[in-house]
Amino acid sequence: MKRFKLLLIFSLLVNSFVAIAQVDEEEYLNSLLREEVKVENPVYKPVMGFGLGVLNFYGDLRSNNRSSVLGSPAYRLNVATFLDNKHYFKTNFVLIFGSLKGSEQSLDSSFNRNFSSDIITFGLNVHYDFRHIIKKSPVRPFVSAGLENISFNSKTDLIDKEGNKYFYWTDGTLRNSSETLPLQPNKIITRDYKYETDLRSFNNGDYSQNTFAIPIDIGFDFAVSDRVNLRVGQSYHFTLTQNIDGIGSKNANPAYKGNGKNDMFTMSYFTLHLDLFSDAKTKIIEKLFAEIDNFDYAMYGDEDNDGVRDLMDKCFNTPQGVLVDSLGCPIDDDKDGIPNYMDKDLATRAMAMVDNDGVEIDKDKLAASLNVEAINRKDVEVFLLMHRAQNKYSGKPSQPIPPKFKSTDTDGDGYISFDELLKSIDNFFDFTSDFSSKDIYELQDFFFEQ
Repeated sequence: MKRFKLLLIFSLLVNSFVAIAQVDEEEYLNSLLREEVKVENPVYKPVMGFGLGVLNFYGDLRSNNRSSVLGSPAYRLNVATFLDNKHYFKTNFVLIFGSLKGSEQSLDSSFNRNFSSDIITFGLNVHYDFRHIIKKSPVRPFVSAGLENISFNSKTDLIDKEGNKYFYWTDGTLRNSSETLPLQPNKIITRDYKYETDLRSFNNGDYSQNTFAIPIDIGFDFAVSDRVNLRVGQSYHFTLTQNIDGIGSKNANPAYKGNGKNDMFTMSYFTLHLDLFSDAKTKIIEKLFAEIDNFDYAMYGDEDNDGVRDLMDKCFNTPQGVLVDSLGCPIDDDKDGIPNYMDKDLATRAMAMVDNDGVEIDKDKLAASLNVEAINRKDVEVFLLMHRAQNKYSGKPSQPIPPKFKSTDTDGDGYISFDELLKSIDNFFDFTSDFSSKDIYELQDFFFEQ
C-alpha cells in the first residue's frame, strides 16, 4: 500500500512537470509572435492628480499651536501638461478646497481672537523637476512657482449656542459676563466653535473677499510606474491681502488693527497622479510569423514532407505517403536497390541481380546476355545504374570516413549522421573535443559529400 502511494505521488509530480513544461513551451511560442517596440514620438495628454493635505495660517492672528503636519484638512486637484518638447517643464493647474483657522488664547482679553474661513484657490504654476540632471532615478525633487486666485469668507465665533457673549477672564476662564463687573451674575461657559459673525460687519469693513497669491511648491515625486506617480510636497501661498483673519492695518477697531503685513498660509500635501490618456511608451506588435535570429531554414526545412529535414535527407522529392528511413530514403526491405513502393518482388534473395521492377533476373538469361563478344553500351549503362541504385537505397556511404573522423561515428555504421555531426560541433564549443576549427569545417564538408 505504501509503495502504491509513492507511485501515485510520483505520477502526479511527473504529470505536473509535464503540464508546466507544456505551458512554458506554449508561452515561449506565443512570445515569438509578439514583439515589444518603443513608440516613436508618443503623444502626451494631461495628467490628472488628486490628494489630501493640511492648511496652516500665518498672519496677525496666530494660533498658539501650529504644525506643518497638523492643521485644517484640505483637498487638492491637479492637472499637468508638458510645456516643452524635451519635457523639462510642466504647467500645473491647481484647485484647492479647504479652510483656514486661527485661535488665540491669552490672559489679555483683547487678544483672545478667533476666525475661520472656507477658501477656494485656483491657479497655475510652472513646474521644474531636474529631469535633464536626474534622468533615471524613481525619486525626483521638484520646485514650482505661479499665480492663483483665492476666495475666502472669514467669520468669527463670539457667542455660544445659547446666545451668551464670550468674556475672557484673566484667570483663564470663559464666562458670560465681563470681569470688570464683578457684582453681575456670571457663570463659566464653553465655546461652541460655530463661526456665526462675519468679520467684515463686525469690523465695519468693506473689503473684497477675493485676492491673488503667489504659490511656491517644493517636494518629491515618486515614480511607481510609467503612468502612476506619487507626490509629497509643501506649498507656500503669499497672498496680496491682510484681511483673511479679519485683522488689517485699516480697521477702526483697535483689537482688530494689524501690523500691515500680508497674510500667508501653507499646505502640506500628498497627491496621486495618473497618466490615463497619453500614448504608451512601448507597444506590442502581433506578428504573423516568428522572426528568429540566425534561423537556417535549410537545416530545419522538409521540402518533400517525408518527416526528415532537408539537411539530413539523402533522397529528395520522395513521393507523398511513402515510408522512409532515417535518411529520408524510401524503405527497401529486401535491400535489392528498388524501394518497396516500386518493388514487384518484396522478397528478393540477398545479392541477387534484379531488374527495374525489383524482380530477380534469371541466371540463364543473364549468362546468355553476357556470353557475347561485345556488350551493348546501353546494357553497360543499365548495370551501372542498377549498381548505383543498389548502393543508394542500401544506405551505403559513397566514400569511407577519414581516420581522424572515425571517433565521430559513435554508432559504428560507417556513416556520419546529422546528429553525430551536431554532437561533434557541440563538443568543440564546449571545449571537450580535440578537433580544431579547421577540422570542424572539414567534417562539415565530408558530411555533405558522403
